[in-house]
Amino acid sequence: MASTLKLPVGIENFEEIRKLGFYYIDKTRLIEQLLQSWGKVTLFTRPRRFGKTLNMSMLKSFFEIGTDNSLFDGLYISGNKELCDEYMGRYPVIFLSLKSVEGRSFDDAIYMITELIGKEAERFKFLEYSEALSENDKNRYRAIISLCDGKYTMDEKLLISSIQRLSQLLFIHYGQKAVLLIDEYDVPLDKAFQNGYYMEMVSLIRGLFGQALKTNEFLQFAVLTGCLRISKESIFTGLNNFKVMSITDSRFDEQFGFTDVEVKKLLDDYGMISHFDEVKEWYDGYHFGRADVYCPWDVINHVDNLRDDCEAKPQTYWINSSGNSLVRRLINKADSSTKDEIEHLIAGEAIEKTIRLDLTYDEIENSIDNIWSVLFTTGYLTKAGEVKLPDSESYAYKLVIPNKEVREIFVLQIQEWFKDIVVKDDDAMKLLSKAILDKDETLIARQLNIVMSRMISILDTKAPDDMKENFYHGLLLGLFRGSNPDWLIKSNRESGDGFSDILIMPEDPDAGIVIEVKYAKEMKELDTACEVAMTQIKDKRYDEVLRYEGRCNILAYGIAFCRKRCRVVGEKL
Repeated sequence: MASTLKLPVGIENFEEIRKLGFYYIDKTRLIEQLLQSWGKVTLFTRPRRFGKTLNMSMLKSFFEIGTDNSLFDGLYISGNKELCDEYMGRYPVIFLSLKSVEGRSFDDAIYMITELIGKEAERFKFLEYSEALSENDKNRYRAIISLCDGKYTMDEKLLISSIQRLSQLLFIHYGQKAVLLIDEYDVPLDKAFQNGYYMEMVSLIRGLFGQALKTNEFLQFAVLTGCLRISKESIFTGLNNFKVMSITDSRFDEQFGFTDVEVKKLLDDYGMISHFDEVKEWYDGYHFGRADVYCPWDVINHVDNLRDDCEAKPQTYWINSSGNSLVRRLINKADSSTKDEIEHLIAGEAIEKTIRLDLTYDEIENSIDNIWSVLFTTGYLTKAGEVKLPDSESYAYKLVIPNKEVREIFVLQIQEWFKDIVVKDDDAMKLLSKAILDKDETLIARQLNIVMSRMISILDTKAPDDMKENFYHGLLLGLFRGSNPDWLIKSNRESGDGFSDILIMPEDPDAGIVIEVKYAKEMKELDTACEVAMTQIKDKRYDEVLRYEGRCNILAYGIAFCRKRCRVVGEKL
Protein backbone atom coordinates (compact mmCIF):
# COMPACT_ATOMS: atom_id res chain seq x y z
CA MET A 1 0.00 0.00 0.00
CA ALA A 2 1.30 3.44 -0.93
CA SER A 3 0.21 4.84 2.41
CA THR A 4 2.89 2.77 4.14
CA LEU A 5 5.67 4.34 2.07
CA LYS A 6 7.91 6.90 3.71
CA LEU A 7 7.75 10.44 2.35
CA PRO A 8 11.04 11.75 0.88
CA VAL A 9 11.36 14.94 2.92
CA GLY A 10 14.65 16.54 1.89
CA ILE A 11 15.79 13.46 -0.09
CA GLU A 12 16.99 14.36 -3.58
CA ASN A 13 18.75 11.13 -4.56
CA PHE A 14 16.67 9.09 -7.00
CA GLU A 15 18.41 5.80 -6.26
CA GLU A 16 17.92 6.24 -2.52
CA ILE A 17 14.21 6.99 -2.97
CA ARG A 18 13.66 3.96 -5.18
CA LYS A 19 15.77 1.45 -3.22
CA LEU A 20 14.67 2.44 0.28
CA GLY A 21 10.95 2.47 -0.44
CA PHE A 22 10.07 6.17 -0.45
CA TYR A 23 7.00 7.56 -2.19
CA TYR A 24 7.91 8.79 -5.68
CA ILE A 25 5.86 10.88 -8.08
CA ASP A 26 6.90 9.66 -11.53
CA LYS A 27 8.73 12.30 -13.57
CA THR A 28 10.56 9.88 -15.89
CA ARG A 29 8.73 11.20 -18.94
CA LEU A 30 11.36 13.94 -18.73
CA ILE A 31 13.87 11.41 -20.13
CA GLU A 32 11.69 10.66 -23.15
CA GLN A 33 11.01 14.35 -23.82
CA LEU A 34 14.69 15.20 -23.48
CA LEU A 35 15.74 12.56 -26.01
CA GLN A 36 12.94 13.41 -28.45
CA SER A 37 13.83 17.12 -28.51
CA TRP A 38 17.56 16.51 -28.58
CA GLY A 39 19.83 19.45 -27.79
CA LYS A 40 23.54 19.50 -27.18
CA VAL A 41 23.01 21.70 -24.11
CA THR A 42 19.64 22.15 -22.38
CA LEU A 43 19.06 24.56 -19.51
CA PHE A 44 15.97 24.27 -17.31
CA THR A 45 15.16 27.34 -15.21
CA ARG A 46 12.75 26.79 -12.32
CA PRO A 47 12.28 28.28 -8.84
CA ARG A 48 14.07 26.64 -5.94
CA ARG A 49 12.47 23.60 -4.33
CA PHE A 50 10.74 22.44 -7.51
CA GLY A 51 12.48 19.07 -7.86
CA LYS A 52 15.41 20.10 -10.07
CA THR A 53 18.04 18.14 -8.14
CA LEU A 54 15.90 15.00 -7.90
CA ASN A 55 15.25 15.09 -11.64
CA MET A 56 18.96 15.46 -12.35
CA SER A 57 19.69 12.54 -10.05
CA MET A 58 17.07 10.53 -11.96
CA LEU A 59 18.78 11.38 -15.28
CA LYS A 60 22.11 10.22 -13.83
CA SER A 61 20.57 6.91 -12.72
CA PHE A 62 19.07 6.35 -16.16
CA PHE A 63 22.01 7.17 -18.42
CA GLU A 64 25.01 6.07 -16.36
CA ILE A 65 26.94 2.96 -17.31
CA GLY A 66 26.39 0.23 -14.73
CA THR A 67 23.01 1.55 -13.60
CA ASP A 68 20.49 -0.69 -11.87
CA ASN A 69 17.72 -1.01 -14.45
CA SER A 70 15.25 -2.14 -11.78
CA LEU A 71 15.18 1.41 -10.40
CA PHE A 72 12.82 2.26 -13.25
CA ASP A 73 10.53 -0.77 -12.95
CA GLY A 74 6.90 0.30 -13.06
CA LEU A 75 7.72 3.88 -14.01
CA TYR A 76 6.58 5.66 -17.18
CA ILE A 77 9.89 5.37 -19.00
CA SER A 78 10.00 1.57 -18.63
CA GLY A 79 7.04 1.41 -21.04
CA ASN A 80 9.26 2.74 -23.84
CA LYS A 81 11.38 -0.40 -24.27
CA GLU A 82 13.04 0.74 -27.48
CA LEU A 83 14.29 3.95 -25.88
CA CYS A 84 15.46 2.12 -22.75
CA ASP A 85 17.36 -0.45 -24.80
CA GLU A 86 19.12 2.28 -26.75
CA TYR A 87 19.97 4.74 -23.97
CA MET A 88 19.65 3.25 -20.48
CA GLY A 89 23.04 2.61 -18.87
CA ARG A 90 24.94 3.58 -22.02
CA TYR A 91 26.99 6.65 -21.00
CA PRO A 92 29.59 7.82 -18.52
CA VAL A 93 27.88 10.57 -16.51
CA ILE A 94 29.51 13.53 -14.77
CA PHE A 95 27.09 14.99 -12.20
CA LEU A 96 27.84 18.24 -10.37
CA SER A 97 25.43 20.06 -8.07
CA LEU A 98 26.63 23.60 -7.39
CA LYS A 99 23.86 24.40 -4.89
CA SER A 100 26.23 24.39 -1.91
CA VAL A 101 28.95 26.55 -3.50
CA GLU A 102 29.39 29.74 -1.54
CA GLY A 103 32.04 31.61 0.35
CA ARG A 104 32.78 35.01 1.77
CA SER A 105 35.74 35.27 -0.59
CA PHE A 106 36.47 34.13 -4.14
CA ASP A 107 39.20 31.83 -2.82
CA ASP A 108 36.69 30.06 -0.55
CA ALA A 109 34.19 29.63 -3.38
CA ILE A 110 36.71 28.47 -5.96
CA TYR A 111 37.96 25.80 -3.57
CA MET A 112 34.41 24.52 -3.05
CA ILE A 113 34.09 24.08 -6.83
CA THR A 114 37.52 22.44 -6.93
CA GLU A 115 36.45 20.02 -4.19
CA LEU A 116 33.18 19.20 -5.95
CA ILE A 117 34.91 18.35 -9.22
CA GLY A 118 37.67 16.48 -7.40
CA LYS A 119 35.18 14.32 -5.50
CA GLU A 120 33.16 13.62 -8.65
CA ALA A 121 36.36 12.63 -10.47
CA GLU A 122 37.18 10.21 -7.65
CA ARG A 123 34.04 8.22 -8.55
CA PHE A 124 36.03 7.13 -11.63
CA LYS A 125 39.00 5.77 -9.69
CA PHE A 126 39.32 2.97 -12.26
CA LEU A 127 40.81 5.53 -14.68
CA GLU A 128 44.03 5.43 -12.69
CA TYR A 129 44.45 1.77 -13.66
CA SER A 130 42.70 1.72 -17.04
CA GLU A 131 44.59 -0.15 -19.74
CA ALA A 132 43.04 2.18 -22.33
CA LEU A 133 44.76 5.22 -20.81
CA SER A 134 48.39 6.12 -21.42
CA GLU A 135 50.62 6.99 -18.48
CA ASN A 136 50.27 10.66 -19.41
CA ASP A 137 46.48 10.28 -19.39
CA LYS A 138 46.66 8.69 -15.94
CA ASN A 139 48.82 11.55 -14.69
CA ARG A 140 46.29 14.03 -16.05
CA TYR A 141 43.60 12.21 -14.07
CA ARG A 142 45.76 12.15 -10.93
CA ALA A 143 46.23 15.92 -11.23
CA ILE A 144 42.44 16.39 -10.90
CA ILE A 145 42.16 14.24 -7.78
CA SER A 146 45.54 15.14 -6.24
CA LEU A 147 45.49 15.97 -2.51
CA CYS A 148 47.96 17.73 -0.23
CA ASP A 149 47.24 17.77 3.50
CA GLY A 150 43.73 16.57 2.70
CA LYS A 151 42.97 19.39 0.25
CA TYR A 152 42.64 19.24 -3.52
CA THR A 153 45.54 20.93 -5.26
CA MET A 154 44.10 21.90 -8.68
CA ASP A 155 44.97 25.47 -9.58
CA GLU A 156 42.51 27.71 -11.43
CA LYS A 157 43.87 26.93 -14.91
CA LEU A 158 43.54 23.19 -14.35
CA LEU A 159 40.13 23.65 -12.74
CA ILE A 160 38.79 25.44 -15.83
CA SER A 161 39.75 22.51 -18.07
CA SER A 162 38.94 19.76 -15.53
CA ILE A 163 35.43 18.84 -16.72
CA GLN A 164 36.50 18.66 -20.35
CA ARG A 165 39.60 16.67 -19.36
CA LEU A 166 37.55 14.22 -17.28
CA SER A 167 35.07 13.65 -20.12
CA GLN A 168 38.01 13.03 -22.49
CA LEU A 169 39.53 10.43 -20.15
CA LEU A 170 36.15 8.71 -19.77
CA PHE A 171 35.82 8.63 -23.55
CA ILE A 172 39.24 7.02 -23.90
CA HIS A 173 38.28 4.37 -21.34
CA TYR A 174 34.73 3.60 -22.51
CA GLY A 175 34.84 4.65 -26.14
CA GLN A 176 31.68 6.62 -25.38
CA LYS A 177 31.06 10.34 -24.99
CA ALA A 178 29.96 11.64 -21.59
CA VAL A 179 26.67 13.05 -20.38
CA LEU A 180 27.23 16.16 -18.25
CA LEU A 181 24.67 17.19 -15.59
CA ILE A 182 25.18 20.51 -13.78
CA ASP A 183 22.58 21.26 -11.12
CA GLU A 184 21.90 24.80 -9.79
CA TYR A 185 24.54 26.26 -12.09
CA ASP A 186 23.80 29.86 -11.05
CA VAL A 187 24.16 29.51 -7.26
CA PRO A 188 27.90 30.40 -7.28
CA LEU A 189 27.07 33.56 -9.26
CA ASP A 190 24.33 34.55 -6.81
CA LYS A 191 26.62 34.04 -3.80
CA ALA A 192 29.45 35.84 -5.55
CA PHE A 193 27.26 38.86 -6.20
CA GLN A 194 26.16 38.93 -2.56
CA ASN A 195 29.74 38.74 -1.31
CA GLY A 196 31.49 41.10 -3.71
CA TYR A 197 33.45 38.88 -6.12
CA TYR A 198 30.92 38.60 -8.94
CA MET A 199 33.17 39.43 -11.91
CA GLU A 200 35.83 36.93 -10.79
CA MET A 201 33.18 34.19 -10.56
CA VAL A 202 31.70 35.11 -13.95
CA SER A 203 35.17 34.75 -15.48
CA LEU A 204 35.69 31.37 -13.82
CA ILE A 205 32.27 29.96 -14.78
CA ARG A 206 32.59 31.28 -18.34
CA GLY A 207 35.93 29.51 -18.71
CA LEU A 208 34.74 26.28 -17.02
CA PHE A 209 31.51 26.07 -19.03
CA GLY A 210 33.19 27.23 -22.23
CA GLN A 211 35.57 24.27 -22.20
CA ALA A 212 33.03 21.78 -20.83
CA LEU A 213 30.13 22.73 -23.13
CA LYS A 214 31.44 24.60 -26.15
CA THR A 215 34.78 23.12 -27.17
CA ASN A 216 34.26 19.63 -25.76
CA GLU A 217 34.29 16.99 -28.52
CA PHE A 218 33.85 14.29 -25.87
CA LEU A 219 30.43 15.55 -24.76
CA GLN A 220 27.32 13.57 -25.75
CA PHE A 221 24.95 16.17 -24.30
CA ALA A 222 24.59 18.34 -21.21
CA VAL A 223 21.67 19.33 -18.99
CA LEU A 224 21.84 22.31 -16.63
CA THR A 225 19.34 23.59 -14.07
CA GLY A 226 19.11 26.88 -12.23
CA CYS A 227 16.77 29.61 -11.03
CA LEU A 228 17.81 32.35 -13.45
CA ARG A 229 18.62 32.30 -17.11
CA ILE A 230 21.86 34.25 -17.00
CA SER A 231 22.25 36.19 -20.24
CA LYS A 232 24.07 34.21 -22.92
CA GLU A 233 26.57 37.02 -23.41
CA SER A 234 27.61 36.73 -19.77
CA ILE A 235 28.72 33.10 -19.40
CA PHE A 236 27.46 31.13 -22.42
CA THR A 237 29.23 33.21 -25.07
CA GLY A 238 29.48 31.50 -28.44
CA LEU A 239 27.59 28.41 -27.35
CA ASN A 240 25.49 27.07 -30.23
CA ASN A 241 22.70 24.47 -30.07
CA PHE A 242 21.83 25.84 -26.61
CA LYS A 243 18.20 25.33 -25.53
CA VAL A 244 16.67 27.22 -22.64
CA MET A 245 13.47 25.80 -21.13
CA SER A 246 12.17 28.57 -18.88
CA ILE A 247 8.96 28.70 -16.86
CA THR A 248 7.23 30.26 -19.89
CA ASP A 249 8.01 27.29 -22.16
CA SER A 250 5.27 24.69 -22.64
CA ARG A 251 7.81 21.92 -23.26
CA PHE A 252 8.58 19.92 -20.10
CA ASP A 253 6.03 22.07 -18.26
CA GLU A 254 4.75 19.24 -16.03
CA GLN A 255 8.13 17.70 -15.21
CA PHE A 256 9.09 20.14 -12.44
CA GLY A 257 6.45 20.53 -9.74
CA PHE A 258 3.35 18.46 -8.98
CA THR A 259 0.15 18.60 -11.04
CA ASP A 260 -3.42 18.57 -9.70
CA VAL A 261 -3.75 14.89 -10.59
CA GLU A 262 -0.49 13.99 -8.83
CA VAL A 263 -1.41 15.89 -5.67
CA LYS A 264 -4.87 14.34 -5.52
CA LYS A 265 -3.37 10.87 -5.88
CA LEU A 266 -0.76 11.58 -3.19
CA LEU A 267 -3.40 12.79 -0.75
CA ASP A 268 -5.70 9.91 -1.61
CA ASP A 269 -2.89 7.37 -1.14
CA TYR A 270 -2.37 8.65 2.40
CA GLY A 271 -6.07 9.02 3.21
CA MET A 272 -5.92 12.82 3.20
CA ILE A 273 -8.05 13.80 0.22
CA SER A 274 -10.17 16.01 2.51
CA HIS A 275 -7.15 18.34 2.76
CA PHE A 276 -7.00 18.95 -1.00
CA ASP A 277 -8.61 22.41 -0.92
CA GLU A 278 -6.22 23.78 1.71
CA VAL A 279 -3.20 22.29 -0.08
CA LYS A 280 -4.35 23.91 -3.32
CA GLU A 281 -4.97 27.28 -1.64
CA TRP A 282 -1.55 27.32 0.01
CA TYR A 283 0.81 25.61 -2.45
CA ASP A 284 -0.73 25.63 -5.96
CA GLY A 285 -0.95 28.55 -8.39
CA TYR A 286 2.34 28.34 -10.29
CA HIS A 287 1.98 28.45 -14.08
CA PHE A 288 4.79 26.83 -16.06
CA GLY A 289 4.10 26.88 -19.80
CA ARG A 290 0.51 25.60 -20.04
CA ALA A 291 0.61 23.62 -16.78
CA ASP A 292 -0.60 24.62 -13.32
CA VAL A 293 1.73 23.13 -10.71
CA TYR A 294 2.29 22.93 -6.97
CA CYS A 295 5.58 23.39 -5.14
CA PRO A 296 6.72 19.80 -4.37
CA TRP A 297 8.71 20.81 -1.28
CA ASP A 298 5.61 22.28 0.34
CA VAL A 299 3.26 19.45 -0.56
CA ILE A 300 5.59 16.69 0.68
CA ASN A 301 6.33 18.54 3.92
CA HIS A 302 2.68 19.28 4.61
CA VAL A 303 1.52 15.70 3.96
CA ASP A 304 4.35 14.47 6.19
CA ASN A 305 3.15 16.79 8.97
CA LEU A 306 -0.45 15.61 8.48
CA ARG A 307 0.66 12.02 8.96
CA ASP A 308 1.83 12.92 12.46
CA ASP A 309 -0.99 15.35 13.22
CA CYS A 310 -4.21 15.16 11.22
CA GLU A 311 -5.07 18.71 12.35
CA ALA A 312 -1.72 20.24 11.32
CA LYS A 313 -2.12 23.67 9.74
CA PRO A 314 -0.35 24.67 6.50
CA GLN A 315 3.01 26.33 7.05
CA THR A 316 5.38 28.43 4.99
CA TYR A 317 7.85 25.62 4.29
CA TRP A 318 9.27 27.44 1.25
CA ILE A 319 10.16 30.59 3.20
CA ASN A 320 11.87 28.48 5.85
CA SER A 321 14.03 26.62 3.33
CA SER A 322 16.17 29.65 2.41
CA GLY A 323 16.26 33.43 2.41
CA ASN A 324 13.75 35.70 0.76
CA SER A 325 15.99 38.71 0.20
CA LEU A 326 14.55 39.44 -3.26
CA VAL A 327 11.20 40.53 -1.82
CA ARG A 328 12.97 42.72 0.72
CA ARG A 329 15.11 44.26 -2.02
CA LEU A 330 11.96 45.17 -3.95
CA ILE A 331 10.37 46.73 -0.85
CA ASN A 332 13.53 48.69 -0.01
CA LYS A 333 13.64 50.22 -3.51
CA ALA A 334 9.88 50.77 -3.78
CA ASP A 335 8.64 54.22 -4.72
CA SER A 336 4.98 55.22 -4.33
CA SER A 337 3.96 53.52 -7.59
CA THR A 338 5.70 50.28 -6.66
CA LYS A 339 4.15 50.30 -3.17
CA ASP A 340 0.76 50.66 -4.81
CA GLU A 341 1.51 47.69 -7.09
CA ILE A 342 2.59 45.56 -4.12
CA GLU A 343 -0.67 46.42 -2.35
CA HIS A 344 -2.64 45.29 -5.41
CA LEU A 345 -0.75 41.99 -5.37
CA ILE A 346 -1.36 41.49 -1.64
CA ALA A 347 -5.06 42.12 -2.28
CA GLY A 348 -5.08 39.27 -4.82
CA GLU A 349 -5.09 41.45 -7.92
CA ALA A 350 -2.84 41.33 -10.99
CA ILE A 351 -0.29 43.89 -12.15
CA GLU A 352 1.08 44.21 -15.70
CA LYS A 353 4.82 44.04 -16.29
CA THR A 354 7.21 43.55 -19.21
CA ILE A 355 9.53 40.75 -18.16
CA ARG A 356 13.19 40.12 -18.98
CA LEU A 357 14.05 36.44 -18.75
CA ASP A 358 17.81 36.82 -19.28
CA LEU A 359 19.50 38.95 -16.65
CA THR A 360 22.86 38.92 -14.96
CA TYR A 361 23.00 39.13 -11.18
CA ASP A 362 24.72 42.51 -11.28
CA GLU A 363 21.80 43.89 -13.34
CA ILE A 364 19.07 42.89 -10.90
CA GLU A 365 19.10 46.06 -8.84
CA ASN A 366 19.70 48.41 -11.76
CA SER A 367 15.96 49.00 -11.95
CA ILE A 368 12.70 48.08 -10.24
CA ASP A 369 11.62 46.38 -13.49
CA ASN A 370 14.55 43.98 -13.24
CA ILE A 371 13.54 43.01 -9.70
CA TRP A 372 9.98 42.32 -10.92
CA SER A 373 11.48 40.06 -13.61
CA VAL A 374 13.52 38.09 -11.08
CA LEU A 375 10.55 37.76 -8.71
CA PHE A 376 8.71 36.17 -11.64
CA THR A 377 11.46 33.76 -12.66
CA THR A 378 12.13 32.68 -9.06
CA GLY A 379 8.51 31.86 -8.21
CA TYR A 380 7.40 34.77 -6.04
CA LEU A 381 5.05 35.85 -8.83
CA THR A 382 3.40 33.86 -11.59
CA LYS A 383 1.73 34.60 -14.90
CA ALA A 384 -2.07 34.92 -14.99
CA GLY A 385 -2.25 36.08 -18.61
CA GLU A 386 -0.76 38.37 -21.24
CA VAL A 387 -1.60 41.85 -22.54
CA LYS A 388 -0.46 43.17 -25.92
CA LEU A 389 1.45 46.41 -25.55
CA PRO A 390 0.08 49.37 -27.55
CA ASP A 391 1.90 50.13 -30.80
CA SER A 392 4.09 47.07 -30.36
CA GLU A 393 4.32 43.37 -31.15
CA SER A 394 5.45 42.70 -27.59
CA TYR A 395 3.39 41.50 -24.65
CA ALA A 396 3.33 42.30 -20.96
CA TYR A 397 2.54 39.63 -18.39
CA LYS A 398 -0.28 39.83 -15.91
CA LEU A 399 1.49 38.90 -12.68
CA VAL A 400 -0.10 37.62 -9.47
CA ILE A 401 1.07 36.15 -6.19
CA PRO A 402 0.62 32.39 -6.78
CA ASN A 403 -0.77 31.24 -3.45
CA LYS A 404 -1.34 31.85 0.23
CA GLU A 405 2.16 30.80 1.25
CA VAL A 406 3.91 33.30 -1.02
CA ARG A 407 1.47 36.01 0.06
CA GLU A 408 2.60 35.26 3.61
CA ILE A 409 6.22 35.76 2.52
CA PHE A 410 5.38 39.21 1.14
CA VAL A 411 3.44 40.09 4.29
CA LEU A 412 6.27 39.03 6.62
CA GLN A 413 8.88 40.95 4.64
CA ILE A 414 6.67 44.05 4.62
CA GLN A 415 6.18 43.77 8.38
CA GLU A 416 9.95 43.50 8.93
CA TRP A 417 10.54 46.50 6.69
CA PHE A 418 7.86 48.43 8.58
CA LYS A 419 9.58 47.71 11.92
CA ASP A 420 13.02 48.60 10.59
CA ILE A 421 12.17 51.74 8.64
CA VAL A 422 8.91 53.29 9.82
CA VAL A 423 8.73 52.40 13.51
CA LYS A 424 12.40 53.32 14.00
CA ASP A 425 11.81 56.85 12.71
CA ASP A 426 12.38 58.35 16.17
CA ASP A 427 11.30 61.91 15.38
CA ALA A 428 7.96 60.86 13.89
CA MET A 429 7.25 58.36 16.67
CA LYS A 430 8.14 60.86 19.41
CA LEU A 431 5.66 63.33 17.91
CA LEU A 432 2.95 60.66 17.88
CA SER A 433 3.64 59.56 21.46
CA LYS A 434 3.62 63.16 22.73
CA ALA A 435 0.35 63.85 20.91
CA ILE A 436 -1.24 60.79 22.57
CA LEU A 437 -0.19 61.99 26.03
CA ASP A 438 -1.21 65.63 25.30
CA LYS A 439 -4.65 64.74 23.86
CA ASP A 440 -3.80 66.42 20.57
CA GLU A 441 -6.26 64.61 18.29
CA THR A 442 -5.29 66.65 15.22
CA LEU A 443 -1.58 65.80 15.55
CA ILE A 444 -2.35 62.13 16.30
CA ALA A 445 -4.40 61.87 13.09
CA ARG A 446 -1.76 63.75 11.10
CA GLN A 447 1.09 61.49 12.27
CA LEU A 448 -0.91 58.32 11.69
CA ASN A 449 -1.85 59.51 8.20
CA ILE A 450 1.83 60.19 7.44
CA VAL A 451 2.77 56.70 8.68
CA MET A 452 0.07 55.10 6.53
CA SER A 453 1.14 57.07 3.47
CA ARG A 454 4.63 55.59 3.85
CA MET A 455 3.57 52.03 4.58
CA ILE A 456 2.65 49.18 2.25
CA SER A 457 -0.79 47.98 3.21
CA ILE A 458 -1.16 44.24 3.83
CA LEU A 459 -4.88 44.61 4.39
CA ASP A 460 -6.89 41.79 2.86
CA THR A 461 -9.60 43.74 1.04
CA LYS A 462 -11.77 40.62 0.80
CA ALA A 463 -11.70 39.99 4.56
CA PRO A 464 -14.74 40.67 6.76
CA ASP A 465 -14.90 44.06 8.49
CA ASP A 466 -13.81 42.72 11.88
CA MET A 467 -10.63 41.32 10.28
CA LYS A 468 -9.92 44.70 8.69
CA GLU A 469 -10.36 46.26 12.11
CA ASN A 470 -7.80 43.78 13.44
CA PHE A 471 -5.31 44.97 10.82
CA TYR A 472 -5.47 48.57 12.06
CA HIS A 473 -5.48 47.39 15.65
CA GLY A 474 -2.22 45.53 14.95
CA LEU A 475 -0.79 48.58 13.20
CA LEU A 476 -1.29 50.76 16.30
CA LEU A 477 0.15 48.10 18.60
CA GLY A 478 3.24 47.82 16.42
CA LEU A 479 3.77 51.58 16.44
CA PHE A 480 3.29 52.03 20.17
CA ARG A 481 5.29 48.99 21.27
CA GLY A 482 8.12 49.66 18.87
CA SER A 483 8.63 53.27 19.93
CA ASN A 484 7.68 53.31 23.61
CA PRO A 485 9.54 50.60 25.54
CA ASP A 486 8.60 52.23 28.87
CA TRP A 487 4.88 52.05 28.22
CA LEU A 488 2.98 49.01 29.46
CA ILE A 489 0.63 48.21 26.59
CA LYS A 490 -2.13 45.61 26.77
CA SER A 491 -4.29 44.38 23.93
CA ASN A 492 -7.81 42.93 24.13
CA ARG A 493 -7.65 43.07 27.92
CA GLU A 494 -10.84 42.35 29.86
CA SER A 495 -12.00 45.56 31.52
CA GLY A 496 -15.42 46.63 32.73
CA ASP A 497 -18.09 44.87 30.69
CA GLY A 498 -15.94 43.78 27.75
CA PHE A 499 -12.51 43.64 26.15
CA SER A 500 -10.81 46.91 25.30
CA ASP A 501 -8.76 47.13 22.11
CA ILE A 502 -5.71 48.85 23.61
CA LEU A 503 -4.88 49.92 27.18
CA ILE A 504 -1.74 51.97 27.77
CA MET A 505 -0.04 52.61 31.12
CA PRO A 506 2.58 55.34 30.51
CA GLU A 507 5.51 56.13 32.81
CA ASP A 508 3.32 58.66 34.70
CA PRO A 509 1.72 56.44 37.37
CA ASP A 510 -1.45 58.55 37.37
CA ALA A 511 -2.00 58.43 33.61
CA GLY A 512 -3.88 55.86 31.59
CA ILE A 513 -5.02 55.66 27.97
CA VAL A 514 -7.87 53.68 26.39
CA ILE A 515 -8.08 53.25 22.61
CA GLU A 516 -10.92 51.71 20.63
CA VAL A 517 -10.34 51.05 16.92
CA LYS A 518 -13.02 51.04 14.23
CA TYR A 519 -13.06 50.39 10.48
CA ALA A 520 -15.11 52.57 8.12
CA LYS A 521 -16.02 51.39 4.63
CA GLU A 522 -16.14 54.94 3.28
CA MET A 523 -14.43 58.22 4.21
CA LYS A 524 -17.72 59.87 5.03
CA GLU A 525 -18.31 57.28 7.77
CA LEU A 526 -15.12 58.10 9.72
CA ASP A 527 -16.68 60.62 12.13
CA THR A 528 -19.58 58.31 12.96
CA ALA A 529 -17.20 55.41 13.54
CA CYS A 530 -15.16 57.52 15.98
CA GLU A 531 -18.30 58.37 17.95
CA VAL A 532 -19.33 54.70 18.05
CA ALA A 533 -15.89 53.87 19.46
CA MET A 534 -16.14 56.53 22.18
CA THR A 535 -19.64 55.41 23.16
CA GLN A 536 -18.41 51.81 23.45
CA ILE A 537 -15.52 52.86 25.74
CA LYS A 538 -17.92 54.60 28.09
CA ASP A 539 -20.80 52.12 27.99
CA LYS A 540 -18.53 49.14 28.64
CA ARG A 541 -16.40 50.98 31.23
CA TYR A 542 -13.09 50.10 29.59
CA ASP A 543 -11.30 52.51 31.95
CA GLU A 544 -12.15 50.38 34.99
CA VAL A 545 -8.97 48.29 35.03
CA LEU A 546 -6.84 51.43 34.81
CA ARG A 547 -8.64 53.00 37.78
CA TYR A 548 -8.13 49.77 39.70
CA GLU A 549 -4.38 50.33 39.20
CA GLY A 550 -4.75 53.83 40.71
CA ARG A 551 -4.57 55.61 37.34
CA CYS A 552 -7.25 58.27 37.42
CA ASN A 553 -5.97 60.73 34.80
CA ILE A 554 -7.46 58.79 31.88
CA LEU A 555 -7.67 59.75 28.21
CA ALA A 556 -9.94 57.87 25.83
CA TYR A 557 -9.55 57.80 22.04
CA GLY A 558 -11.84 56.54 19.33
CA ILE A 559 -9.75 56.03 16.18
CA ALA A 560 -11.45 55.14 12.90
CA PHE A 561 -9.63 54.03 9.71
CA CYS A 562 -10.61 53.92 6.07
CA ARG A 563 -7.91 52.69 3.71
CA LYS A 564 -4.89 54.94 4.42
CA ARG A 565 -6.73 57.68 6.29
CA CYS A 566 -7.91 57.99 9.85
CA ARG A 567 -9.91 60.24 12.15
CA VAL A 568 -9.34 60.63 15.90
CA VAL A 569 -11.73 61.71 18.65
CA GLY A 570 -10.45 62.09 22.22
CA GLU A 571 -11.96 62.77 25.61
CA LYS A 572 -10.78 62.94 29.20
CA LEU A 573 -12.81 60.48 31.32
